[in-house]
Amino acid sequence: MTIDWNAFTPWTALGGGILIGIAAGMFLFFNGRIAGISGIVGGLFTPTRYDFAWRVAFITGLMVSPLLLSYTGFYLDNINIDASYAVLITAGLLVGIGTRLGSGCTSGHGVCGLSRLSPRSLVATLIFMSAGFATVYIIRHVLII
Repeated sequence: MTIDWNAFTPWTALGGGILIGIAAGMFLFFNGRIAGISGIVGGLFTPTRYDFAWRVAFITGLMVSPLLLSYTGFYLDNINIDASYAVLITAGLLVGIGTRLGSGCTSGHGVCGLSRLSPRSLVATLIFMSAGFATVYIIRHVLII
């Protein structure tokens, strides 16, 4: 994946972050639940009577929203993924294992946990951000892939 730094717009990034924060806060306020994606998806595999519908609605909203946004004329140009399917599948599995080991994902710990001042979420966020930085450094500068 490459980033066109000439098209980088910090204001839209800030706006997106604000919208994510508002959505996570509303989800907690109205439902009493943390908007952690791995926990929501994980709950689909062990469904209970009252949890299944809102989990499906949440995940469906995550998948349908970009499609609806594209109908407004706002879309991202030139998205290039330079990785093979094998690399993407391996990366997805590693992320899944990491979220299981860390008892949550970036949305659960990084967005919702930090906003609740959770020490556990602070440690988890520092660990997965550090691991991400180290991985990118090794791939780009040591292995030169």
